[in-house]
Amino acid sequence: MSPTTYPQLLRLLWPEIIVTVTALAVVALDLLLRRSPIRVRFAVASCVASLGCAGAILRLLLAPEQANLFDGMFLANPLTQLVQVALLVLTVLTLLLSIESTFTDNVGEFVLLTLTATVGMMFLVASQDLLVIFIALELLSLSLYILAGFDKRSPRSSEAALKYFLFGGMSAAFLLYGFGLLYGLANSTSLARIADAIHGQPLSPLLIIAIVTIVIGFGFKVAAAPFHFWAPDVYQGAPAPSAAFIASGSKVASFFIFFQVMAVGLAGAERTVAWPRLVSGWVPVLIVIAVLSMLLGNLAALAQSSLRRLLAYSAIAHAGYMLLAIVVHTQQSLAALLYYVLTYALATLGTFGVIAVIGEQIGDKISNLDGLSRRAPVLSACLFIFVLSLAGIPPLAGFFAKFYLFTSALAAGPGSRILLSLVIVAIAMSAVSLFYYLQVLKRIYVANPPAGAKEIHSPVLSQLIICSIAASVLLLGCVPYLLLTWIEAAIHAAGL
Repeated sequence: MSPTTYPQLLRLLWPEIIVTVTALAVVALDLLLRRSPIRVRFAVASCVASLGCAGAILRLLLAPEQANLFDGMFLANPLTQLVQVALLVLTVLTLLLSIESTFTDNVGEFVLLTLTATVGMMFLVASQDLLVIFIALELLSLSLYILAGFDKRSPRSSEAALKYFLFGGMSAAFLLYGFGLLYGLANSTSLARIADAIHGQPLSPLLIIAIVTIVIGFGFKVAAAPFHFWAPDVYQGAPAPSAAFIASGSKVASFFIFFQVMAVGLAGAERTVAWPRLVSGWVPVLIVIAVLSMLLGNLAALAQSSLRRLLAYSAIAHAGYMLLAIVVHTQQSLAALLYYVLTYALATLGTFGVIAVIGEQIGDKISNLDGLSRRAPVLSACLFIFVLSLAGIPPLAGFFAKFYLFTSALAAGPGSRILLSLVIVAIAMSAVSLFYYLQVLKRIYVANPPAGAKEIHSPVLSQLIICSIAASVLLLGCVPYLLLTWIEAAIHAAGL
């Protein structure tokens, strides 16, 4: 490392350093407040952590950098900074939604792990080097495994953490094996150099194995079928703030780096998607997984009686939709993917925020939502917005996200029967998803509350945060270019 590069690296790492120092400060502060009530400790820890994340956001926005250090080992450009800002915002919202929580006495450790996972995500999206990607992914994953099992009083939480850890360990092994094969083929861990090494070459057996194992590894991270087995149990068993963080922030980071690895590192190995000349490559593999995810996620969601498990199977279906953007792998599809995953993360985070408030009082059974609009009108109105956004109903953000994603797929391959068929399947499965989403809303607004049901108590702060998320979902649906223009400008500036 040259003397001029080291100060530059430290300057680029200031956001990650701020978040890391904040995490350590939160643990020290929580030790001083050990004898205070849980809610006081959660409030102090979450507020301090949120201020640290806000400081990192200001650093990214006010002092933007553009650099490519050590052959892609660490990147700084408008695109990576945009994604990092989005991840920090999702972290702040998660922390604020957890203020009223009482599921653990280890408040400092919970916030520490949340911030550690955030640092892992920030490194993950700011690298195009296999070694850094794997280390950052494992830092993120190990933090999430522990967060999933943080409610020690709940057997479901422990079960969820164990399943998450076991399946996660297997997926990490597949991913590391695939990365190792790519390194052997290219003699480099840089995605750009790997692409240069395999470009124009016939697919060797080792490259095919590398593609398959990498898709398996990332398929687990994004909960795509058939690598989704962990999702329903984790969504149901993990504490609500942990489940919200897993379902929002980690999805944003995972899909972004999945796109980077396939579109940048494996460029030249995608092969054609024009029927009937469909040949071996990573695009046909992702097509199969996308279709399977859409079918399994939506059809399995129809049979769910738990709102959390319904969200899990819905997440599998949404993963199938988002995989279409990676199949297409153009600038427009990357913009559509980022808009989709960010708006999906907001809607999912808001839904889990509502679950966190009502869960302790009525549970997460869909049948328990009967007459919720009369018992908690504000939360019901917000849940109405989140559910319809996930279903893709205008004028909410979910509608424009699907519309832009589908149009980007059709624009990339005009006349392509494969892409047209994929969009038709996605639209048909969106219609199926509308059925089970409307079943939830029917319970809330049409069914009568049970006899003797009391009004649901909801803290003012939680209501304000959930309402602000709902307003964001509505605003991004009515004026999508507020976010989309920023995304497209960042992609253009990054040269992708």
